[in-house]
Amino acid sequence: MYFELIFVFISSLTALFLLRKLAKKINLVDTPNKRKQHEGSIPLVGGIAICVSLIQFLYYHPNLLANSELYMLCIIVLTIIGALDDKYDLSFKIRLIIQAALSLCMMYWAKLELHTLGDMFALGQINLGSLGYIITIIAVIGAINAFNMVDGIDGLLGGLSIVTFGGLALLLSLDGQGNLAYICMVFIVAIIPYVLFNLGMFGRKRRVFMGDAGSMLIGFSVIWMLLLASQNGLEPPLRPVTALWMIAVPLMDMAAIMIRRIRRGDSPFQPDREHLHHIFQRLGFSSHQTLAIICFIAACYAGFGIYGEMIDIPEYIMFGLFILFFGIYFTLVSYVWRISSFIRRFYINKKKV
Repeated sequence: MYFELIFVFISSLTALFLLRKLAKKINLVDTPNKRKQHEGSIPLVGGIAICVSLIQFLYYHPNLLANSELYMLCIIVLTIIGALDDKYDLSFKIRLIIQAALSLCMMYWAKLELHTLGDMFALGQINLGSLGYIITIIAVIGAINAFNMVDGIDGLLGGLSIVTFGGLALLLSLDGQGNLAYICMVFIVAIIPYVLFNLGMFGRKRRVFMGDAGSMLIGFSVIWMLLLASQNGLEPPLRPVTALWMIAVPLMDMAAIMIRRIRRGDSPFQPDREHLHHIFQRLGFSSHQTLAIICFIAACYAGFGIYGEMIDIPEYIMFGLFILFFGIYFTLVSYVWRISSFIRRFYINKKKV
């Protein structure tokens, strides 16, 4: 097992070294603009490298993941569409159509869909029936775009995905589903080389970005694993409400920013600089401090979700707490500048005294 994980790591690392050179030749790079304030042109190959290493692993271990052929086909399609979007800036409508089509493939051939929401509303088990098809499509598109939107500073997408896959690996392992837990570890090991490159551990000149190819691949992989873990069998390893806690930060950030955009009369898909990581940076935190804070928050959310699962806190309480935390989060980010101004004035007045 350890040798296989080492091989995945080396495969992902090698792919990054090779693909970054190719990306510069074909101009698959991210250049600075008003919204992107990095230095120089950065190759957008993180997602492609992760896809290559995952395909390589699953090709030799197809039985570890049910419907592995379909999953591989889906992430290849997403990676290609994402790479084209990185290079040519495709319309968000095209991306949504592709994502919806892949969710239909997931439901039809892999039989992965939201059958139940559990007892989220203290009304007993809520079985979705035919409505599950529509909600599954929304869930797939939501997860993909949540991870896409959160990719804004070095290491953040990789860090949050490691938190999610790590939490899932723990729950699946505790439930005795070793194969699925192992797949989650493979995801983590495949992502680590990208994080090292992205944070400049091999030199600032060798940095790479994930690109839309990577963020869509990770979002799709997360929802695939969450559906497997929460909708698989009579007693799945985690309840649907626990899945929310595993991706709480990307989900809350996406929901909050889309609500704010709609309230302003803008498109919910219009890029801006009002994500959680932007707010922390504008409050004076460095990118590394912001990365550490957000990943710590995500780990706390995931940890609480795991704790609630292990001691069997009622689902409606877990859901109520999730909504409460989202309400607090939305209020804080909506009034963050007033709050920060008040704090600054408080400290200034305190120093004068």
